[in-house]
Amino acid sequence: MTDPVAAPVPESPAPRVAGDAPPSPDDDGPATTGAAAVAWEALLAGRTRSVPQPGAELVERYGPLVAHRGPLVLAQLGQSLDGFIASRTGHAEFVTGPEDREHLHRLRALVDAVVVGVGTVVADDCRLTVRAVPGAHPARVVLDPSARAPLTSAVLTDGAAPTLWVVGAHADVPAAPASHVTVLRVPVGEDGLAPPVVLGALARRGLQRVLVEGGGRTVSRFLAAGTLHRLYLTTAPMLIGDGVPGIRFPGADHLSGALRAPVRRFVLGDDLCTELTFRG
Repeated sequence: MTDPVAAPVPESPAPRVAGDAPPSPDDDGPATTGAAAVAWEALLAGRTRSVPQPGAELVERYGPLVAHRGPLVLAQLGQSLDGFIASRTGHAEFVTGPEDREHLHRLRALVDAVVVGVGTVVADDCRLTVRAVPGAHPARVVLDPSARAPLTSAVLTDGAAPTLWVVGAHADVPAAPASHVTVLRVPVGEDGLAPPVVLGALARRGLQRVLVEGGGRTVSRFLAAGTLHRLYLTTAPMLIGDGVPGIRFPGADHLSGALRAPVRRFVLGDDLCTELTFRG
């Protein structure tokens, strides 16, 4: 895997907004309580030691991310056992369970920016905020070369967090965005927005800790470009049979050339999360 393009000296980071109150568990995930809450507060403060049980489980899982220095690029996907992230109609609510959604919100709280492709915005009208656990909302980044995101979508209207609308250099942005939205124009190559170019643009704005959240094509592009430090792939005990695929990239002719990486595995309710570490 190749390293991302070296980032220039960053400007002042975009402001982050305190997370709103957690909703009901069946909406976004179980709330963090007791020793786990103490551990999570420590992790948000950058501390990874002297944490009581059962909070040590959170430190084991997220401590390496907190301790990491320098640029960090993560990706996360939830899928069925047969590798689909949604049904063939695009229905994806929900493939994985509340524990995995809590895990996703923890990842959001530990990064500067969360990235999605415009297809995810169109299909899910996602908010990309931290709600299931305490934490600050990351900046939201929508990759949209042709500027086709609905102007009524949550990320472009709700003002919950700073939002970068990443469009092509010559895209026709249909209207002046809301005050929390910044239109960022970048070159578009034959294969669309190149992940190293996107990451370089984010780094120049002080956004060096990045979570690539969806959809499958966007995560696959960042994986194939060699830009990921870690990938969290959660599998749910269901078979969809036919639907929207998860990870897809040009593979090797022989399994000796298959992509391998050191792994850790975490049980999240009925789901199994596999963490692949491609770079330290």
